[in-house]
Parts: sequence; structure tokens; C-alpha cells
Amino acid sequence: MARRIRAASLENRTNRLKLAVRKKPFTALIAPNISIAYRRNEGAGTWSVKCNGWLKRFALADDYEDANGDSVMTYWQALDRAKALARADEGNTEQLASLAEAIDNYEADLERRGGRKYNATQLRLHVSKTMQAKTVALFTEKELHNWRLGLIAGGLMPSSADRIAKSLRSALNLAAANDDRINNASAWKEGLKKPDDEHAEPRNVILPDETIAALVHGAYEEDHAFGLIMDALAETGNRESQLFRLKVHDLQDHLAAPRLMMPSSRKGKNRKKNRSVEYRPLPISVRLAKALRQHANRKRLDAPLFDKMWDLSKRLKPVIERLRLDDDDITPYALRHSSIVRQLLRAVPIRLVAAHHDTSVAEIERTYSRFITGDPSEALTRATLLDLDKPARGNVVALKR
Repeated sequence: MARRIRAASLENRTNRLKLAVRKKPFTALIAPNISIAYRRNEGAGTWSVKCNGWLKRFALADDYEDANGDSVMTYWQALDRAKALARADEGNTEQLASLAEAIDNYEADLERRGGRKYNATQLRLHVSKTMQAKTVALFTEKELHNWRLGLIAGGLMPSSADRIAKSLRSALNLAAANDDRINNASAWKEGLKKPDDEHAEPRNVILPDETIAALVHGAYEEDHAFGLIMDALAETGNRESQLFRLKVHDLQDHLAAPRLMMPSSRKGKNRKKNRSVEYRPLPISVRLAKALRQHANRKRLDAPLFDKMWDLSKRLKPVIERLRLDDDDITPYALRHSSIVRQLLRAVPIRLVAAHHDTSVAEIERTYSRFITGDPSEALTRATLLDLDKPARGNVVALKR
């Protein structure tokens, strides 16, 4: 059994209450780089763990009430809890992941999924060394909230701060998914939310069909491979990440009605390990199928259908300028918004729209409700209204009283 570290001045309430009241805690080294800290207060003192430059309070001391092993602890209970927080538990050498390790794992996960490692590398630039050294399980809502506010105070636009905060949330979620001991997910779920004064929803740009056609043709003029990607995004309405995971064998153009076997996204719960990827057939035009087959010529069946291409938004800027489209919010993602709205306005059932775009009915209703309640749904509903002025035909049967 591992030796338990003694600290005579902290072991019992009698000795602790003889200590001077002060803000600086009294500490005792209980393991390499791990100390237990006791702060003497006017009332009950508090227990904290100190490790690698950070300090985290976790319980009251049993100075004036009996310990319950949770919110109120004896010295020995606090000692075990401090070790558990800093490195799992006594006798276990596997430490809980630090934020730096969480970001490293997030970067590796992005690479494995074909995502942008830039999300992780950019995140490191905005997280201090002290914060990176801290154990994920010890982050608090207030701490993460203040960090996000600090990004804006440091000169970042709120939209940029939100994007970086989303990357941090993804890294922390991945760490929690990989370690059941990390149970403070509410800290970053709430702490990294937008403040109330930033809650204006981003504008979802909906483009008319002729503008989409002009953008796609312009993209082909810039670069054929880029044009083909924009063409596929416009026609399928799916995400870039899904498009770049397509293989040559996912193109089924031997049918009378060609289609792509589109992989499901790896967002949210779909990102958890050991979850199989689902594929669903998406209809595409004969024109696009022919272009994709020519592009895939001489490629192996298991080769990527599209070569990875970063910064699609940046590549699209010259096309937007050449077309004189005065809208800074136009990005490749606008093609997805436009595809969803186009189907809604053509009376495609919401469930089918959601399935086609790999999202939920609830998300469609939340984000695009104003398009659901307008034309042509109004026309469809109006056709079902009763016309009480129209004379009845046939026999009229009176209802029994």
C-alpha cells in the first residue's frame, strides 16, 4: 500500500485552528508536483489541490462540522481527493489529461477525420502556457468565461472569439469522451457560451439560383478542381468535410439516375470513437456525374474522389469580387443554406430535407422556420380550407343530437 503523507499542522482540526487566518494557503507536498493546500479562514477552512502552477479548491475542511466525504472533508479524505484530481487516484500513474494534451489529441483527431488541423494550431496561440498545463477536469465555468472575454478584450472580433471558443469546446469534449473521470463538461458548455450581448444569430445567406450558377462557373474559371468542389457543394448541399471523405467508389454513375453515397458527418455524438459511419444515397445530375467520372479517371476505387483543398472561402473571394457581389457573408457554406431553403420552398417534406442534408428536423425548423411558413406551404394549406359558401352535393345527413 502506498505511503500516505503526514502533515501534523493540517491533520486534525485542533492543529489547523491554531494557524493564522490568512489568504495564502498552508501547503504540504503529498506527491511529486502535487500539494494539498489548506486556507485558514474566519469560518471553516478550505481544501485545495496545487499542481503544475494551478490551484483548485474542492471542499471545506471539517473544522466546525463532521466530514461527509464530499463537500466537507478530513485531511485524509482531502489528500485522496487531491491526488485523484491531479493524477486519477492513489496508486494509479495515469494522469488526467492536461489541456495541452487535450489539444494534441484534438489535432490528431482532426487529422484522422480529414479535418483542419488549423483549428488546433490556432487554438494554441490563444491559450496561455499556464492554462495548457492545467488538468481538464479542474476547469470552471467562470474561468472559461473570463478566458473567452479576454480574447475580445485582446482585440479579437466576437465572431473570431466564438470560433476559437468552439475549437476549445471540441477539444474538451473529446477529452471527456475519452476519459469517464472528466465530469465537468458543464463548465465549458456554459462558460464558453456567447454573452447575452453577442447573441445575435449569424445571418444565413440564401442565394438565388442564378447567383449560385455564376459562382460555380466562376470557380471553374479560377481552377477546374475548385470549380468541381463548388459544383458538388451547390448540388448536394452537404458539408465540405463530408465531400472530402468521399471515395471514388462512392460515385454511382452507372445507374439511370446517378448518385453519391454520402458519408454521415462527424459532428457531435457522431464524433465519438467506435461509431460506424453511415452512408446515404444522394441524387446528382447526369451533368455532375459525368464531370466527376472524368475527374476520377485512372484513380483507384478506394482513392479520395476529391483532393483536399483548404481555405475554400479565401479561394472564392476573387470570384465574388469579379461578380461584384457586395456581401462579405457569402462563403461556400451559403450553398448549403441555399440548398435547404430551395427544397423547403419546393415543398419537399422537412424530414426528407433534414435527411438529405444530414441534420435534424428540429434544426431545420429552428434555423429555417421563416421559409417553412411562407410560400408554397401557404398555398398548400390554403387549398385545404373549407369553402362553406359552396353548395353541398349529394345527400346531406343530419348529425344525431
